[in-house]
Amino acid sequence: MQRTNMAAHCRNTTFSWGTGLFRSLLIRCKSRRPTQARTGPGQHRWLSSGSPPQPGTWSSELARLAPRDLYRLSVTDPDQFWGSAAVDRLHWVKPFHRVRDCELGSGRISWFPGGKLNVSVNCLDVHVEKYPDRVALIWERDEPGTELKVTYRELLEMTCRLANTLKSHGIQKGDRVAIYMPVSPLAVAAMLACARIGAVHTVVFAGFSSEALAGRIQDAQCKAVLTCNQGVRGGRLIDLKSTVDDAVKSCPTVQHVFVSQRTEKPAVMGQLDVPLEEVMSSQSSVCPPEPLDSEDLLFLLYTSGSTGKPKGIVHTQAGYLLYTSLTHQYVFDHRDGDVFGCVADVGWITGHSYVVYGPLCNGATTVLFESTPVYPNPGRYWEMVQRLGITQFYGAPTALRLLLKYEESWVKKYDRSSLRTLGSVGEPINHEAWQWFHSVVGDGQCPVVDTWWQTETGGICIAPHPAEKGDQILPAMAMRPFFGIQPVLVGEKGEVLCGNSVSGALCISQPWPGMARSIYGDHQRFIEAYFKPYPGYYFTGDGAFRSEEGYYQITGRMDDVINVSGHRLGTAEIEDALDEHPAVPETAVVGIPHDIKGEVPFAFVVLKWELDDDCQAILQQLRGLVATKIAKYAVPEHFLVVKRLPKTRSGKIMRRILRKIAMETTADLGDVSTLDDPSVVMEIIEAHKQYRMQRKQEEKKKK
Repeated sequence: MQRTNMAAHCRNTTFSWGTGLFRSLLIRCKSRRPTQARTGPGQHRWLSSGSPPQPGTWSSELARLAPRDLYRLSVTDPDQFWGSAAVDRLHWVKPFHRVRDCELGSGRISWFPGGKLNVSVNCLDVHVEKYPDRVALIWERDEPGTELKVTYRELLEMTCRLANTLKSHGIQKGDRVAIYMPVSPLAVAAMLACARIGAVHTVVFAGFSSEALAGRIQDAQCKAVLTCNQGVRGGRLIDLKSTVDDAVKSCPTVQHVFVSQRTEKPAVMGQLDVPLEEVMSSQSSVCPPEPLDSEDLLFLLYTSGSTGKPKGIVHTQAGYLLYTSLTHQYVFDHRDGDVFGCVADVGWITGHSYVVYGPLCNGATTVLFESTPVYPNPGRYWEMVQRLGITQFYGAPTALRLLLKYEESWVKKYDRSSLRTLGSVGEPINHEAWQWFHSVVGDGQCPVVDTWWQTETGGICIAPHPAEKGDQILPAMAMRPFFGIQPVLVGEKGEVLCGNSVSGALCISQPWPGMARSIYGDHQRFIEAYFKPYPGYYFTGDGAFRSEEGYYQITGRMDDVINVSGHRLGTAEIEDALDEHPAVPETAVVGIPHDIKGEVPFAFVVLKWELDDDCQAILQQLRGLVATKIAKYAVPEHFLVVKRLPKTRSGKIMRRILRKIAMETTADLGDVSTLDDPSVVMEIIEAHKQYRMQRKQEEKKKK
């Protein structure tokens, strides 16, 4: 990475796409009459000849039901609920003949069999027919104030040009295509172009190492890669093309590497490389969409497994799109005219579901955030909210805890009155961050939806909304299951726990349209991971508590539940107590073996920089805080102060690595490719060495 010398240079750099072909395409789109942009050979005929089944009852009947009644219908008569929703909300070229064909025990999941549709048509063409000049994307580039707006008509034409480019280079239905690009309209167009021609995209976060990228390309057997010369983030330039060059050396399936120019620095082109803007400019802006079966693959998304080997989660067409559309509308209270601000990277499932597919299926205006929460200052998010008029803001607790370190003035100096809903995603949010988010960012006026879901679930499964007007929202609780989601808590002996005020393994008893279909190339691993632990149920891998009122609180991963002298403790519960200390923005707790107690908690603690000198006093206060909030037996045996924690780009703390460091088994750390910054691992290992030496010296003095 290379940091630019001054903001002016970065500003010029970030304009590269705006002054090159990208901008010329937009100007060309704007110069055309809407009817010409809307239709063309293949596009208009496909929409007309593929008229959907008779309108369902969603608009006329189901939409009038209260959320509580909708939920009841979704679990008592899922065929009626999901069938009506699919007919009413999606455009089909061929109607489905059955709503579902699922059997969780064998991992057989099929929704809307017999139906044919095209995801890109549902995200683009249907909206271009109605409102071609509505803004689809607001590209919030790295430098504040340089945002670029892309209409639905412009995005459709860009997608078609890119789809035709792929087709002209031999990419066909079923071929896998890797996308290694920064957050940008072109990255979104790449995803939709694949969807248009039936290719399967796998987006890899444009920050992974060449080795991590190669592993994903090899597993998916990708035929092509789409990338850029460089990325821009937080005032830094990140070389992407060189990373791809190193990766494809060990990827014989790759036939073409399509290279876009994000910055002005020319990319070094090789034998496989294709200049993307140049070839797109000669392609037609009309591309007939491929009618696809409801269960054809839409994308693969790789996520770290407990074994350290990334697994390619498989999502398909119709069910995933319907679920993201419905959750986007109901969880965030989406309305026409809203500006939806999800700040996730498109390389993660949150970016797929709530930056791209869900919002675009609903005809929304969605923000693409290229920068960081603290560039050029800690007010970046809130300045963007004011400038763009964002109505829903959806971010990660890890970013909120980072911003907690700074003065509230960085929030309050900006007008946030456009905000109507605040959302949290990535991991359970602690009470302090929740209260700050609600009272400071939202001025106590916006509901906070603390959403629980996974890459495997496709979309939000438990969240405070939808709810009846005036219904309770409790801080740091996921609260209510979404339509069609039936949570079940299972005890240690495999028994279903009835009633309330109980804790257990969080499972889901009925299939839902957005759930993953398999692990690419290893369906048996899929079954063993998600359906074998508790036969008849989907096992989430998380633990949960169901309150007296029947609300759900996620207590953390089941492998993050530790047993101290016979007491079962969720590490998230200890972390929540530690995070309440005003000097502690963030912690991570893992369990390590103990000769007498079985296991003991080991706490990794991040302190606010200005409080380092008071370290020992703060640690003593933390011990007292845990003892008071939970119990004396919950007090961590070890506290290690670190500057930062190892996190994935999506903001999840990689506790597997912390556990290995705490147990001094760092010889095999497993896969660390998903870390945002792998150098943090050596920092923590070194800090742990110093901690061990200090402990030994203290023990000698006692003797």
